[in-house]
Amino acid sequence: MSEHKATIRWQHSGGEFLKGKYSRVHSWTFDGGLTVPAAPAPANVPVAFGNPANVDPEEALVAALSSCHMLTFLFVAYRAGFAVESYEDEAVGQMEKNERGASWISKVTLHPEIVYGPPKSPTRAEEAELHHHAHEQCIIANSVKTDVVVHGG
Repeated sequence: MSEHKATIRWQHSGGEFLKGKYSRVHSWTFDGGLTVPAAPAPANVPVAFGNPANVDPEEALVAALSSCHMLTFLFVAYRAGFAVESYEDEAVGQMEKNERGASWISKVTLHPEIVYGPPKSPTRAEEAELHHHAHEQCIIANSVKTDVVVHGG
């Protein structure tokens, strides 16, 4: 069993809170000490109350799914005897309304580009199997109801 902690901090910095005219800019501080500037997605809140340069929760979810898949893929590839030289993914999350009309990230599509080193590279079928095992073992994918789709391989 393990715990994973993040401290989320927000402070009212002016504006009319009760009229919804306040900054949503905040920070995430992780247990290792790194602090990341965060804000709502520009699609969800007017830019005047956020900061598009900051990480938003939806992006963080997409990144967490992609990162977890990659880390698990590297592990299963190593166990299968395939040396990975590089792994790059341009993951995309799709937001829509659910049956209750609430917004949610309904799908995350991964687009991994993987370069293998010697002594061997997997066939397409072997790479697909590696992705399948990585998805089944990914802690984050096992923790959400979002459909996670892997393209490539």
